[in-house]
Amino acid sequence: MNNLIKKLIINCKSAFQTILNTNSTTSVISCYDCPMAPKYLQLADMLRIEARKIAENGGNRLPTEMEISSIYSVSRQTVRNALSLLERDGTISRRQGSGSYINKRQKENGTRQIAVITTFIDDYIFPSILHDAQSIFAENGFSTLVYATGNNVFREREILKELLSRDISGILIEGSRTALPTPNEELFDEIRKQKIPILFLHGLCSLHESFPYIMDDNEAGGKQLAKHLIAKGHRKIGGIFKSDDIQGPMRYYGMISAMLDAGLNVEDRRICWYDTLDRTDIIGDTSYDRLDRFIKERLTDSTAVICYNDEIAYNLVKRLLDMGKKIPEDVAVVSFDNSFYSHIGPVPITSIGHRMKAGKAAADMLLSVLRGEEPDSVRMPWELHQRASS
Repeated sequence: MNNLIKKLIINCKSAFQTILNTNSTTSVISCYDCPMAPKYLQLADMLRIEARKIAENGGNRLPTEMEISSIYSVSRQTVRNALSLLERDGTISRRQGSGSYINKRQKENGTRQIAVITTFIDDYIFPSILHDAQSIFAENGFSTLVYATGNNVFREREILKELLSRDISGILIEGSRTALPTPNEELFDEIRKQKIPILFLHGLCSLHESFPYIMDDNEAGGKQLAKHLIAKGHRKIGGIFKSDDIQGPMRYYGMISAMLDAGLNVEDRRICWYDTLDRTDIIGDTSYDRLDRFIKERLTDSTAVICYNDEIAYNLVKRLLDMGKKIPEDVAVVSFDNSFYSHIGPVPITSIGHRMKAGKAAADMLLSVLRGEEPDSVRMPWELHQRASS
């Protein structure tokens, strides 16, 4: 990965650098760990935890504003802003000249924490999603616990077990290996029984369909890219798709649906499938062996390729150029996400993206579930951004 890409990713990750510096498979942050959070939000997080401890020990009041200011070394205005937030979310009631009293429901409901479970924290699209979601949660008085599964269903299992033993308000989860049956069905059933609000992000396997979700309209996206290439005159279209997350099969299905509708043949030899463990052989972290074999052995007569995401497309463009191919004259390349990868390469990449911010939309939806509402699940539409690669 070149230095420019690293700098772009690091800029996105400044809000949770602690996570990236740990080798742990499970990482946890909350608002007071986040250097981007205003001081009053950080203080509110700590006071919320303190209020619960006081309530559990039979107390009913927080320290005075002056005492809090001294204990936490913050200004009186910061204290007032934090207490106002706690009053709005129902943690305390403030009485003029008397102090801040802890509401009884604080003892019953515990801390206001939302768990965010993702596959990879350092995935190039996740930092902005987490930042947007965490900001919305913080504005509404919730701290955030962040976990990474590595797209491993058994790590996901351990995380779900831990969360079932914790006092949390809700779960936002990017499921692991969603194209495959999950061995964690009984844990999701237990989450439902305990009435813990849960929202799925990006991927949703068939066993989870009764849960609310917000995800890409992957089939429609595959169709959109294929139709774009067909309109450009391409008839021999290849593809690179991820096999173990549901996004991959659905994007592939959209592609072949559009090709069949246009009366084109779909040849399996032009499709490259990879899973989570194969990723480094595709994007060149260790080598480009798998990607090079695909280009040399299976793309020999393809005039266009649809890539699973911009990261794949960026690396494919580099390898094609290294092999003396011209883009788009010899091979057109298109992809999903409309991320920075689609702008920074030697040939800007045609890609589809969303107007809607997934992190904000997911946070808003989960908060509505927490309020007892039943929001409709969302499949986010795509819009095409045409560039030089097609």
